[in-house]
Amino acid sequence: MNNIEGYQTYIGKAIEELPLPKEPKQLYDPITYFLGLGGKKMRSVLTLMGCELFNSDFTIAKEAALAVELFHNFSLIHDDIMDDAPLRRGSQTVHEKWNTNVGVLSGDALLILAYQKIATFNPSLIGELLPLFNQTALEVCEGQQLDMDYENRSNVSIDEYLKMIKYKTAVLLGCSLQMGAIIGGSNSKDSKELYHFGVNLGLAFQLQDDILDVYADQNKFGKQVGGDIIANKKTYLLLKAYEKANTLQTEQLNQLAVESNTELKVNGVKAIYTELNIKANAEAKMNSYYTIALANLEAINLPKEKKQPLLNLAHFLMGREA
Repeated sequence: MNNIEGYQTYIGKAIEELPLPKEPKQLYDPITYFLGLGGKKMRSVLTLMGCELFNSDFTIAKEAALAVELFHNFSLIHDDIMDDAPLRRGSQTVHEKWNTNVGVLSGDALLILAYQKIATFNPSLIGELLPLFNQTALEVCEGQQLDMDYENRSNVSIDEYLKMIKYKTAVLLGCSLQMGAIIGGSNSKDSKELYHFGVNLGLAFQLQDDILDVYADQNKFGKQVGGDIIANKKTYLLLKAYEKANTLQTEQLNQLAVESNTELKVNGVKAIYTELNIKANAEAKMNSYYTIALANLEAINLPKEKKQPLLNLAHFLMGREA
């Protein structure tokens, strides 16, 4: 398949056809509701693409793609509870529409359903898929915990932040691709290169998101520009600013953190970023991960034309304009 929309349509139909029980309704209705909210399904798409890189029949990875999608949605339901978020994809979150207990239990059920999908493969494949999936699932939980820990810490380092976004976001992209590659018949070296391609692309993508949050055109960006600054979120840009700031600039950043006027706050922090050349620093770090990701893809022992769809995807993901 040559287009992202085709993969999305395929996995979307597979989700619609999941044979979920009707009872108890308080358990399965929230799952059906949440899975129906949409989303880009990029992780499951990556599983299908990772398979098709090594096998012409990407449909043999369908159950693994569903496992990834179910796991991702489990993590979103629980994240929404921890963040007390009222909305997800423009609709009520599960714990808001029902209650927190329903959200916890329906999320748990999604995780179990994900493991059921892994269990459909033959034993030799399960022996490769399960350790990868387990390690990734644990790292995603660790990343979420680190994110919560850092909210209450004033001394988060850049290395700590990069570890957090790697675990919370990037490792699942790598896992999705590698699972597809394993099912498609890849050798160990190539599947690991594909994993690292996904991880490094994920890191670059998250750093791009940090940059866009401050510098994007509001008309093109899907959320409020400056939202991370208003929320005092410890992004790469803010941590780099503290790392480079002199005493006066540090005091100004601390004062802006408690500023109630959001316009003054955003403009003040951006002014300090300009003084310290923070945007260029962040773009350099983003580009370094993107360059490594492309090198990972290049190292896979396949003809260039076979890898072109993933290269196109990488360009697409990193092509948003600030």
